[in-house]
Amino acid sequence: MGRCPDPAVSPLVVHDARDLKGWVDRVYAYGFAYGVGEHSDAHWGDRFGEGTLAGKRAMLLVTTGGWEQHYSARGINGPIDDLLFPINHGILYYPGYDVLPPFVAYRVDRLDQAGFEIVAERLRGRMRTLATTAPIPYRPQNGGDYQIPSLQLRPELGEAGASGFALHLNSAGLAD
Repeated sequence: MGRCPDPAVSPLVVHDARDLKGWVDRVYAYGFAYGVGEHSDAHWGDRFGEGTLAGKRAMLLVTTGGWEQHYSARGINGPIDDLLFPINHGILYYPGYDVLPPFVAYRVDRLDQAGFEIVAERLRGRMRTLATTAPIPYRPQNGGDYQIPSLQLRPELGEAGASGFALHLNSAGLAD
């Protein structure tokens, strides 16, 4: 894992799945990343938008061998945001990170030098905006959108019969 030289941003940088698992094993300790905060009829712990890592930012940088279309709503793999939801929401947002939209590079196994330079420049541009990029607007757990203690989204939120990961996005499109 690496660290950004700018301490104001201090993003988590993970190079591969083994690094991510190792980081989770080291950081997700009871009383630090989970099991913190009050548990009552009005507040269900400091997590999903709250917690010890609140105010810090995290972003996934993902490479695929598949085409971008393969990771779309009608693509064989499904939307990339759905595939990344368990990591973005369940691992990063859980202890309070402001989770930035992922940087995804597609078909990296087919990149020639010119293609690599294009992806590298896109990444450099993205890294320059880490401090100003709007986070994914997930609904905070204790912000009133979820019933406590069931943690079910309130029935009046979202369209009738709707389900799926998108329900956990703030309908106003703004992170709280």
